[in-house]
Amino acid sequence: MRDPEPSPSLAERRLTTRETAELLGVKPETVYAYVSRGQLSSHRVPGGRGSTFDTAEVTALARRNKRESAGSQHTGGELSVRTRVTLIEADRYYFRGIDATELALRHSYEEVAEWLWTGRMEPGVEFRAPAASVAVARRAVDALPEHTGPTDRLRVAAIAAAAADPLRFDLSEDAVLGTARTLIPTLVAALPPARRGHRDTGPLARRLWARLTGRDADAASLRVLDTALALLVDHDLAASTLAVRVAASARAHAYAAVSAGLGVLEGPLHGAAGGLAHRMLLDVLDQGDAAPVIAEALRAGRRVPGLGHRLYTGEDPRARVLFSLLEEVPDATPALAAARDIVATAARHTPLHANVDLALAVFTASSGMPATASETIFAVARTAGWIAHALEEYQERPLRMRPSGHYVGPRPPQPLP
Repeated sequence: MRDPEPSPSLAERRLTTRETAELLGVKPETVYAYVSRGQLSSHRVPGGRGSTFDTAEVTALARRNKRESAGSQHTGGELSVRTRVTLIEADRYYFRGIDATELALRHSYEEVAEWLWTGRMEPGVEFRAPAASVAVARRAVDALPEHTGPTDRLRVAAIAAAAADPLRFDLSEDAVLGTARTLIPTLVAALPPARRGHRDTGPLARRLWARLTGRDADAASLRVLDTALALLVDHDLAASTLAVRVAASARAHAYAAVSAGLGVLEGPLHGAAGGLAHRMLLDVLDQGDAAPVIAEALRAGRRVPGLGHRLYTGEDPRARVLFSLLEEVPDATPALAAARDIVATAARHTPLHANVDLALAVFTASSGMPATASETIFAVARTAGWIAHALEEYQERPLRMRPSGHYVGPRPPQPLP
Protein backbone atom coordinates (compact mmCIF):
# COMPACT_ATOMS: atom_id res chain seq x y z
CA MET A 1 0.00 0.00 0.00
CA ARG A 2 1.33 3.44 -0.90
CA ASP A 3 1.96 6.16 1.67
CA PRO A 4 -1.05 8.43 2.23
CA GLU A 5 -1.07 11.44 -0.09
CA PRO A 6 -3.38 14.46 0.12
CA SER A 7 -5.45 15.26 -2.93
CA PRO A 8 -4.27 18.23 -5.07
CA SER A 9 -7.06 20.35 -3.60
CA LEU A 10 -5.95 19.59 -0.04
CA ALA A 11 -2.27 20.15 -0.80
CA GLU A 12 -3.02 23.74 -1.78
CA ARG A 13 -4.58 24.70 1.55
CA ARG A 14 -4.39 23.94 5.27
CA LEU A 15 -6.20 20.92 6.67
CA THR A 16 -9.09 20.93 9.12
CA THR A 17 -8.96 18.74 12.22
CA ARG A 18 -11.31 16.21 10.59
CA GLU A 19 -9.21 16.03 7.42
CA THR A 20 -6.03 15.68 9.47
CA ALA A 21 -7.53 12.85 11.51
CA GLU A 22 -8.62 11.03 8.34
CA LEU A 23 -5.20 11.36 6.75
CA LEU A 24 -3.48 10.04 9.91
CA GLY A 25 -6.08 7.35 10.53
CA VAL A 26 -6.78 8.52 14.10
CA LYS A 27 -9.54 10.15 16.11
CA PRO A 28 -9.77 13.97 16.19
CA GLU A 29 -8.75 14.02 19.88
CA THR A 30 -5.56 12.15 18.94
CA VAL A 31 -4.68 14.97 16.54
CA TYR A 32 -4.56 17.36 19.49
CA ALA A 33 -2.49 14.81 21.43
CA TYR A 34 0.06 15.05 18.59
CA VAL A 35 -0.01 18.84 18.99
CA SER A 36 0.55 18.63 22.76
CA ARG A 37 3.53 16.29 22.19
CA GLY A 38 5.06 18.71 19.69
CA GLN A 39 4.62 16.37 16.72
CA LEU A 40 2.23 18.71 14.92
CA SER A 41 1.74 22.47 14.89
CA SER A 42 -1.69 24.07 14.58
CA HIS A 43 -3.20 27.49 13.96
CA ARG A 44 -6.53 28.72 15.21
CA VAL A 45 -9.12 29.60 12.60
CA PRO A 46 -9.65 33.41 12.73
CA GLY A 47 -13.02 34.07 14.34
CA GLY A 48 -13.70 30.35 14.78
CA ARG A 49 -13.21 27.57 17.34
CA GLY A 50 -11.32 25.06 15.17
CA SER A 51 -7.68 24.66 14.18
CA THR A 52 -5.92 24.10 10.87
CA PHE A 53 -2.81 22.07 10.11
CA ASP A 54 -0.01 22.26 7.56
CA THR A 55 -0.59 19.68 4.80
CA ALA A 56 3.10 18.82 4.31
CA GLU A 57 3.63 18.41 8.07
CA VAL A 58 0.65 16.10 8.43
CA THR A 59 1.70 14.03 5.41
CA ALA A 60 5.23 13.66 6.81
CA LEU A 61 3.84 12.48 10.17
CA ALA A 62 1.59 9.95 8.41
CA ARG A 63 4.59 8.55 6.51
CA ARG A 64 6.69 8.42 9.70
CA ASN A 65 3.93 6.58 11.57
CA LYS A 66 3.65 4.03 8.79
CA ARG A 67 7.42 3.39 8.76
CA GLU A 68 7.51 2.95 12.54
CA SER A 69 4.49 0.63 12.56
CA ALA A 70 6.29 -1.71 10.18
CA GLY A 71 9.54 -1.68 12.16
CA SER A 72 12.92 -0.31 11.16
CA GLN A 73 15.30 -2.06 8.77
CA HIS A 74 18.15 -0.28 10.55
CA THR A 75 17.41 -2.19 13.79
CA GLY A 76 17.35 -5.61 12.22
CA GLY A 77 13.60 -5.49 11.67
CA GLU A 78 12.78 -4.92 15.35
CA LEU A 79 9.67 -2.89 16.12
CA SER A 80 10.48 0.50 17.58
CA VAL A 81 7.76 2.14 19.66
CA ARG A 82 7.73 5.74 20.85
CA THR A 83 6.96 5.98 24.57
CA ARG A 84 7.08 8.59 27.30
CA VAL A 85 6.68 6.08 30.12
CA THR A 86 10.06 4.50 30.95
CA LEU A 87 13.68 5.09 29.97
CA ILE A 88 16.45 2.59 30.80
CA GLU A 89 20.05 3.67 30.38
CA ALA A 90 23.41 3.47 32.17
CA ASP A 91 22.16 0.86 34.69
CA ARG A 92 19.33 3.12 35.86
CA TYR A 93 15.70 3.51 34.88
CA TYR A 94 13.30 6.45 34.93
CA PHE A 95 9.54 6.94 35.01
CA ARG A 96 8.64 10.02 32.93
CA GLY A 97 12.19 11.30 33.42
CA ILE A 98 12.27 10.79 37.21
CA ASP A 99 14.60 8.20 38.78
CA ALA A 100 12.28 5.22 39.39
CA THR A 101 14.14 4.01 42.48
CA GLU A 102 13.87 7.44 44.11
CA LEU A 103 10.14 7.54 43.33
CA ALA A 104 9.61 4.07 44.79
CA LEU A 105 11.50 4.92 47.99
CA ARG A 106 9.54 8.13 48.56
CA HIS A 107 6.06 7.30 47.30
CA SER A 108 3.53 4.49 47.59
CA TYR A 109 2.68 2.13 44.77
CA GLU A 110 -0.60 3.94 44.11
CA GLU A 111 1.16 7.32 43.96
CA VAL A 112 3.78 6.00 41.52
CA ALA A 113 1.02 4.49 39.37
CA GLU A 114 -0.77 7.84 39.21
CA TRP A 115 2.49 9.51 38.23
CA LEU A 116 3.01 6.99 35.46
CA TRP A 117 -0.52 7.47 34.13
CA THR A 118 -0.91 11.24 34.38
CA GLY A 119 2.46 12.83 35.15
CA ARG A 120 0.90 14.22 38.33
CA MET A 121 1.66 13.22 41.91
CA GLU A 122 -1.42 12.55 44.07
CA PRO A 123 -0.19 12.29 47.69
CA GLY A 124 -2.11 9.79 49.79
CA VAL A 125 -4.11 8.31 46.91
CA GLU A 126 -5.51 4.82 47.56
CA PHE A 127 -7.23 2.59 45.00
CA ARG A 128 -10.62 1.16 46.00
CA ALA A 129 -12.70 -1.44 44.19
CA PRO A 130 -16.51 -1.31 43.81
CA ALA A 131 -18.20 -4.02 45.87
CA ALA A 132 -20.14 -5.30 42.85
CA SER A 133 -16.96 -5.71 40.80
CA VAL A 134 -15.22 -7.55 43.63
CA ALA A 135 -18.19 -9.87 44.15
CA VAL A 136 -18.26 -10.90 40.47
CA ALA A 137 -14.48 -11.41 40.34
CA ARG A 138 -14.43 -13.44 43.56
CA ARG A 139 -17.19 -15.75 42.37
CA ALA A 140 -15.29 -16.43 39.15
CA VAL A 141 -11.98 -17.04 40.94
CA ASP A 142 -13.58 -19.23 43.62
CA ALA A 143 -14.92 -21.51 40.88
CA LEU A 144 -11.38 -22.38 39.72
CA PRO A 145 -9.62 -25.61 40.77
CA GLU A 146 -7.65 -25.42 43.99
CA HIS A 147 -4.28 -25.87 42.24
CA THR A 148 -4.85 -22.85 39.94
CA GLY A 149 -1.85 -20.51 39.77
CA PRO A 150 -1.99 -16.81 40.64
CA THR A 151 -1.72 -15.51 37.08
CA ASP A 152 -4.70 -17.63 36.01
CA ARG A 153 -6.68 -16.32 38.98
CA LEU A 154 -5.82 -12.73 38.09
CA ARG A 155 -6.71 -13.23 34.44
CA VAL A 156 -10.08 -14.74 35.32
CA ALA A 157 -10.69 -11.88 37.77
CA ALA A 158 -9.92 -9.33 35.04
CA ILE A 159 -12.30 -11.01 32.59
CA ALA A 160 -15.05 -11.22 35.21
CA ALA A 161 -14.63 -7.57 36.14
CA ALA A 162 -14.81 -6.63 32.45
CA ALA A 163 -18.04 -8.55 31.99
CA ALA A 164 -19.56 -6.59 34.89
CA ASP A 165 -18.58 -3.22 33.38
CA PRO A 166 -20.94 -2.13 30.57
CA LEU A 167 -18.78 0.97 29.93
CA ARG A 168 -15.58 -1.00 29.29
CA PHE A 169 -15.54 -0.07 25.61
CA ASP A 170 -15.12 3.64 26.40
CA LEU A 171 -11.45 4.25 25.55
CA SER A 172 -11.31 7.91 26.53
CA GLU A 173 -8.49 8.75 28.91
CA ASP A 174 -10.76 9.51 31.86
CA ALA A 175 -12.66 6.25 31.41
CA VAL A 176 -9.50 4.14 31.14
CA LEU A 177 -8.03 5.81 34.22
CA GLY A 178 -11.24 5.08 36.10
CA THR A 179 -10.96 1.44 35.04
CA ALA A 180 -7.33 1.28 36.17
CA ARG A 181 -8.06 2.68 39.63
CA THR A 182 -10.72 0.03 40.24
CA LEU A 183 -9.29 -2.94 38.33
CA ILE A 184 -6.03 -3.19 40.31
CA PRO A 185 -7.70 -3.37 43.74
CA THR A 186 -10.32 -5.73 42.28
CA LEU A 187 -7.54 -8.12 41.18
CA VAL A 188 -6.10 -8.08 44.70
CA ALA A 189 -9.49 -8.51 46.41
CA ALA A 190 -10.37 -11.44 44.14
CA LEU A 191 -7.39 -13.49 45.36
CA PRO A 192 -8.18 -15.85 48.26
CA PRO A 193 -6.90 -14.53 51.62
CA ALA A 194 -4.12 -16.50 53.32
CA ARG A 195 -6.09 -16.65 56.57
CA ARG A 196 -9.65 -16.15 57.73
CA GLY A 197 -10.94 -12.97 59.32
CA HIS A 198 -8.90 -10.57 57.19
CA ARG A 199 -10.43 -7.16 56.48
CA ASP A 200 -9.56 -5.31 53.27
CA THR A 201 -8.41 -2.02 54.73
CA GLY A 202 -5.42 0.26 54.31
CA PRO A 203 -3.04 0.72 51.37
CA LEU A 204 -2.95 -1.80 48.55
CA ALA A 205 0.30 -3.34 49.82
CA ARG A 206 -1.37 -4.29 53.13
CA ARG A 207 -4.34 -5.82 51.30
CA LEU A 208 -2.03 -7.80 49.03
CA TRP A 209 0.08 -8.99 51.99
CA ALA A 210 -2.96 -10.77 53.41
CA ARG A 211 -3.28 -12.72 50.14
CA LEU A 212 0.34 -13.86 50.20
CA THR A 213 1.01 -14.99 53.78
CA GLY A 214 -0.80 -15.82 56.99
CA ARG A 215 1.78 -13.97 59.06
CA ASP A 216 1.07 -10.62 60.68
CA ALA A 217 2.38 -7.65 58.73
CA ASP A 218 5.15 -5.58 60.31
CA ALA A 219 5.99 -2.07 59.11
CA ALA A 220 9.40 -3.00 57.63
CA SER A 221 8.00 -5.90 55.61
CA LEU A 222 5.06 -3.84 54.34
CA ARG A 223 7.49 -1.17 53.19
CA VAL A 224 9.45 -3.79 51.24
CA LEU A 225 6.26 -5.01 49.57
CA ASP A 226 4.99 -1.52 48.74
CA THR A 227 8.39 -0.49 47.38
CA ALA A 228 8.64 -3.69 45.32
CA LEU A 229 5.25 -2.94 43.76
CA ALA A 230 6.37 0.59 42.90
CA LEU A 231 9.71 -0.58 41.47
CA LEU A 232 8.01 -3.19 39.27
CA VAL A 233 5.31 -0.88 37.84
CA ASP A 234 7.03 -0.76 34.44
CA HIS A 235 10.28 -1.75 32.74
CA ASP A 236 10.05 -0.52 29.14
CA LEU A 237 8.75 -2.86 26.43
CA ALA A 238 8.99 -6.25 28.11
CA ALA A 239 7.19 -9.08 26.28
CA SER A 240 3.99 -8.70 28.30
CA THR A 241 3.95 -4.93 27.79
CA LEU A 242 4.35 -5.35 24.04
CA ALA A 243 1.38 -7.74 24.07
CA VAL A 244 -0.66 -5.09 25.87
CA ARG A 245 0.25 -2.49 23.26
CA VAL A 246 -0.68 -4.85 20.43
CA ALA A 247 -4.08 -5.39 22.06
CA ALA A 248 -4.53 -1.66 22.61
CA SER A 249 -3.51 -1.00 19.00
CA ALA A 250 -6.48 -3.16 17.97
CA ARG A 251 -8.56 -1.02 20.34
CA ALA A 252 -9.19 -3.80 22.84
CA HIS A 253 -10.57 -2.32 26.07
CA ALA A 254 -8.33 -1.92 29.12
CA TYR A 255 -9.45 -5.17 30.79
CA ALA A 256 -8.67 -7.15 27.62
CA ALA A 257 -5.30 -5.41 27.22
CA VAL A 258 -4.37 -6.33 30.80
CA SER A 259 -5.52 -9.90 30.17
CA ALA A 260 -3.16 -10.05 27.18
CA GLY A 261 -0.29 -8.99 29.41
CA LEU A 262 -1.20 -11.59 32.03
CA GLY A 263 -1.24 -14.28 29.35
CA VAL A 264 2.35 -13.52 28.35
CA LEU A 265 3.45 -13.08 31.96
CA GLU A 266 2.66 -16.72 32.67
CA GLY A 267 5.46 -17.84 30.35
CA PRO A 268 8.44 -19.43 32.14
CA LEU A 269 10.84 -16.90 30.61
CA HIS A 270 9.02 -13.86 32.00
CA GLY A 271 6.89 -13.99 35.14
CA ALA A 272 7.95 -17.31 36.62
CA ALA A 273 11.61 -16.42 37.23
CA GLY A 274 10.95 -15.23 40.78
CA GLY A 275 9.45 -18.59 41.74
CA LEU A 276 12.52 -20.42 40.44
CA ALA A 277 14.78 -18.14 42.50
CA HIS A 278 12.56 -18.71 45.56
CA ARG A 279 12.90 -22.51 45.30
CA MET A 280 16.66 -22.25 44.78
CA LEU A 281 16.98 -20.02 47.83
CA LEU A 282 15.07 -22.54 49.97
CA ASP A 283 17.42 -25.29 48.76
CA VAL A 284 20.44 -23.20 49.75
CA LEU A 285 18.93 -22.49 53.18
CA ASP A 286 18.17 -26.19 53.61
CA GLN A 287 21.69 -27.33 52.66
CA GLY A 288 23.49 -24.42 54.28
CA ASP A 289 25.69 -23.89 51.23
CA ALA A 290 25.05 -22.49 47.74
CA ALA A 291 27.83 -24.51 46.04
CA PRO A 292 26.03 -27.88 45.70
CA VAL A 293 22.78 -26.21 44.61
CA ILE A 294 24.47 -24.18 41.89
CA ALA A 295 26.59 -27.14 40.84
CA GLU A 296 23.46 -29.23 40.35
CA ALA A 297 21.84 -26.51 38.24
CA LEU A 298 24.91 -26.14 36.03
CA ARG A 299 25.31 -29.92 35.70
CA ALA A 300 21.72 -30.12 34.47
CA GLY A 301 22.36 -27.35 31.94
CA ARG A 302 20.06 -24.89 33.68
CA ARG A 303 20.81 -21.23 34.19
CA VAL A 304 21.06 -20.00 37.76
CA PRO A 305 17.86 -18.00 38.44
CA GLY A 306 18.05 -14.57 40.04
CA LEU A 307 21.29 -13.55 38.35
CA GLY A 308 22.00 -11.20 35.46
CA HIS A 309 19.76 -8.97 33.35
CA ARG A 310 20.11 -8.18 29.66
CA LEU A 311 19.43 -4.46 30.25
CA TYR A 312 21.95 -3.94 33.06
CA THR A 313 25.70 -4.54 33.03
CA GLY A 314 25.90 -4.10 36.81
CA GLU A 315 23.46 -4.86 39.60
CA ASP A 316 19.78 -4.51 38.82
CA PRO A 317 18.81 -1.19 40.52
CA ARG A 318 15.54 -2.73 41.69
CA ALA A 319 17.45 -5.48 43.50
CA ARG A 320 19.79 -2.97 45.08
CA VAL A 321 16.89 -1.03 46.62
CA LEU A 322 15.08 -4.13 47.89
CA PHE A 323 18.22 -5.68 49.40
CA SER A 324 18.82 -2.44 51.28
CA LEU A 325 15.27 -2.42 52.69
CA LEU A 326 15.44 -6.12 53.56
CA GLU A 327 18.35 -5.36 55.88
CA GLU A 328 15.72 -3.79 58.17
CA VAL A 329 13.62 -6.99 58.27
CA PRO A 330 14.98 -9.29 61.02
CA ASP A 331 13.39 -12.44 59.58
CA ALA A 332 15.17 -11.81 56.25
CA THR A 333 18.72 -12.17 57.65
CA PRO A 334 19.21 -15.89 56.81
CA ALA A 335 17.75 -15.51 53.30
CA LEU A 336 19.91 -12.44 52.64
CA ALA A 337 23.02 -14.43 53.62
CA ALA A 338 21.94 -17.25 51.30
CA ALA A 339 21.44 -14.79 48.44
CA ARG A 340 24.94 -13.37 48.95
CA ASP A 341 26.31 -16.91 48.95
CA ILE A 342 24.55 -17.60 45.64
CA VAL A 343 25.99 -14.47 44.01
CA ALA A 344 29.51 -15.14 45.31
CA THR A 345 29.47 -18.81 44.34
CA ALA A 346 28.08 -18.20 40.87
CA ALA A 347 30.70 -15.47 40.31
CA ARG A 348 33.36 -18.21 40.12
CA HIS A 349 31.59 -19.52 37.02
CA THR A 350 30.33 -16.27 35.47
CA PRO A 351 30.38 -12.69 36.82
CA LEU A 352 26.65 -12.00 37.06
CA HIS A 353 24.96 -9.61 39.49
CA ALA A 354 21.77 -10.19 41.44
CA ASN A 355 18.53 -9.17 39.73
CA VAL A 356 15.12 -8.29 41.12
CA ASP A 357 13.98 -11.93 41.06
CA LEU A 358 16.57 -12.89 43.67
CA ALA A 359 15.61 -9.91 45.84
CA LEU A 360 11.94 -10.88 45.61
CA ALA A 361 12.89 -14.46 46.50
CA VAL A 362 14.57 -13.23 49.69
CA PHE A 363 11.43 -11.31 50.58
CA THR A 364 8.92 -14.07 49.78
CA ALA A 365 10.95 -16.87 51.38
CA SER A 366 11.57 -14.94 54.59
CA SER A 367 7.90 -13.84 54.83
CA GLY A 368 6.44 -17.34 54.75
CA MET A 369 5.01 -16.85 51.27
CA PRO A 370 4.71 -19.56 48.59
CA ALA A 371 7.05 -19.68 45.60
CA THR A 372 4.30 -18.20 43.42
CA ALA A 373 4.10 -15.03 45.53
CA SER A 374 6.66 -13.12 43.46
CA GLU A 375 4.59 -13.87 40.35
CA THR A 376 1.55 -12.35 42.04
CA ILE A 377 3.51 -9.27 43.16
CA PHE A 378 4.92 -8.82 39.67
CA ALA A 379 1.53 -9.15 37.97
CA VAL A 380 -0.29 -6.74 40.29
CA ALA A 381 2.51 -4.18 40.05
CA ARG A 382 2.89 -4.39 36.28
CA THR A 383 -0.83 -3.92 35.67
CA ALA A 384 -0.32 -0.20 36.32
CA GLY A 385 2.44 -0.05 33.71
CA TRP A 386 0.31 -1.93 31.20
CA ILE A 387 -2.43 0.65 31.64
CA ALA A 388 0.09 3.45 31.04
CA HIS A 389 1.19 1.84 27.78
CA ALA A 390 -2.41 1.16 26.72
CA LEU A 391 -3.23 4.84 27.28
CA GLU A 392 -0.32 5.80 25.01
CA GLU A 393 -1.32 3.29 22.35
CA TYR A 394 -4.94 4.49 22.28
CA GLN A 395 -3.58 7.84 21.09
CA GLU A 396 -1.72 6.27 18.16
CA ARG A 397 -2.98 5.15 14.78
CA PRO A 398 -5.12 1.98 15.13
CA LEU A 399 -3.59 -1.37 14.13
CA ARG A 400 -0.12 0.11 13.65
CA MET A 401 1.38 -2.88 15.53
CA ARG A 402 1.41 -5.08 12.46
CA PRO A 403 4.85 -6.13 11.22
CA SER A 404 5.05 -7.73 7.79
CA GLY A 405 5.51 -11.49 7.62
CA HIS A 406 8.59 -12.84 5.85
CA TYR A 407 7.36 -15.94 4.04
CA VAL A 408 9.97 -18.71 3.79
CA GLY A 409 7.75 -21.64 2.73
CA PRO A 410 7.56 -23.32 -0.69
CA ARG A 411 6.78 -21.02 -3.58
CA PRO A 412 3.35 -21.42 -5.19
CA PRO A 413 1.79 -22.91 -7.11
CA GLN A 414 1.99 -26.23 -5.28
CA PRO A 415 -0.16 -29.28 -6.10
CA LEU A 416 -3.24 -29.89 -3.99
CA PRO A 417 -2.54 -32.40 -1.18
